[in-house]
Amino acid sequence: MALNQRKAVRYNDFGRAECEEICPVAGVLGDISVSGCKIHYDAPVDINLENDYEIHLRLSRFISDPLFLMCHPQWQRELEDGAVEIGFVFLRSPDTLKLESYINQLQAEQKSSDLDSYIVQEDSCQFV
Repeated sequence: MALNQRKAVRYNDFGRAECEEICPVAGVLGDISVSGCKIHYDAPVDINLENDYEIHLRLSRFISDPLFLMCHPQWQRELEDGAVEIGFVFLRSPDTLKLESYINQLQAEQKSSDLDSYIVQEDSCQFV
């Protein structure tokens, strides 16, 4: 899916995605938005694109407890090394509000780092 067709900004983030129905080993979160995420599995997985899955996301920042999110797979891509990437859309879930709060924090963090890049920094001290 082309990036310009997305409804929400995706943030590169790190986390673990746990769902026994998909794979006994946790997947790795690739990116996340308020509307969905991409998860990478190192091993081949068998997923039904018609089913909904409850995924427990253990995110890298801001939240210590996992998020329980209902997800629906949108696409699946097999990589050359046998690994698989799956794109999920989030459905309304008990932790939707926590997810929105997390995304807002990622957005604020990105805006802060964008502002820092505009600050002029000089190598020498100047006295006025």
